[in-house]
Amino acid sequence: MDITKIDMNFLKGSVFEAGDFEWRDILEKPFEIRGLAVHEGEKFCRLPLKLLPKLSEGVNSLAWHTAGGRVRFETDSPMLAFRVRSLNTGMMSHMPLTGSAGIDVYSDGIFTGSVRPANDRGGYFEGSVSLGDGRHLVEVNLPLYNGITNMYVGVSKGKSVFAPKPYSIDAPVVYYGSSITQGGCASRPGNSYQGFISRWLDSDHINLGFSGNGKGEPEMAEYIASLRMSAFVLDYDHNAPTQPHLIATHESFYKTVRSANKELPIVIVSRPDWRHDEQSARERRVICRRTYLNAVKAGDNNVYFIDGHRLFAKKDREDCTVDGTHPNDLGFYRMATVIYPVLKKALEQKK
Repeated sequence: MDITKIDMNFLKGSVFEAGDFEWRDILEKPFEIRGLAVHEGEKFCRLPLKLLPKLSEGVNSLAWHTAGGRVRFETDSPMLAFRVRSLNTGMMSHMPLTGSAGIDVYSDGIFTGSVRPANDRGGYFEGSVSLGDGRHLVEVNLPLYNGITNMYVGVSKGKSVFAPKPYSIDAPVVYYGSSITQGGCASRPGNSYQGFISRWLDSDHINLGFSGNGKGEPEMAEYIASLRMSAFVLDYDHNAPTQPHLIATHESFYKTVRSANKELPIVIVSRPDWRHDEQSARERRVICRRTYLNAVKAGDNNVYFIDGHRLFAKKDREDCTVDGTHPNDLGFYRMATVIYPVLKKALEQKK
């Protein structure tokens, strides 16, 4: 057995000197892991393991990407160090390692720093951030397009880790959709559109975006319908392979979630990028909006529709993506500014 894979205190070649920090495993109390449906031992997965055999090969792989996963705690340590072991070392041509495989750290809701893999260190990386004096609420966002097998947090000698203050909205907002939903191609995990919205709402969230594989499967709809949540965002238009597929799955997906959650706010979003095929985008918007209109006609007062064409705004919308499709940080920020007020209103009306 390679002891460094289960206890990083034995790792050689670390940038940290022995005794610099006291190391804590994030699977131990009082650390709190959010956004991952399952974390069993060293396994960090976005879906229950028993569900995976019912889903596609793509979803089975991407479920191990920790998009939306967060580690929360409070500490009086002026410095924090991190030792992380990733699932793989793959690099993406259009997304920085800070977003695809790195972590970023927020202290009291303010971005503090990022830690990312080095190209020559395989699946292991480490680094530190400064918090300053006092006690701080810390939230660490996990990789968007990679997973982790273990992670240790180092605190300064004599300092402590405490349980975090709960979210104002503890039941998560659940998002289901495509690579855009998963977070491609944010420069760091906290800049996904859900990251912005979660901080603005002070809300928990679960990211069920599956790059190229959010296709509206009934098994996924049934799983989401079973979750405890404060709101649901249906955002998979982009991954429906054809318009007939979207017609066949979209309204039935909504109905499955609605039938199990009578008062749940449901926000339907159509695709934001129209550059490559405007005609297809228009047709898909009609399909998504039809689900919404039929729901309203049937008496649903807790359903909302967001026209995806609005998400990048008009001015400089061509600067909101890295490739004409996947948002950069500007694109995700603009998406968040449109979706946030709709969710805020829906959650306030639910009270």
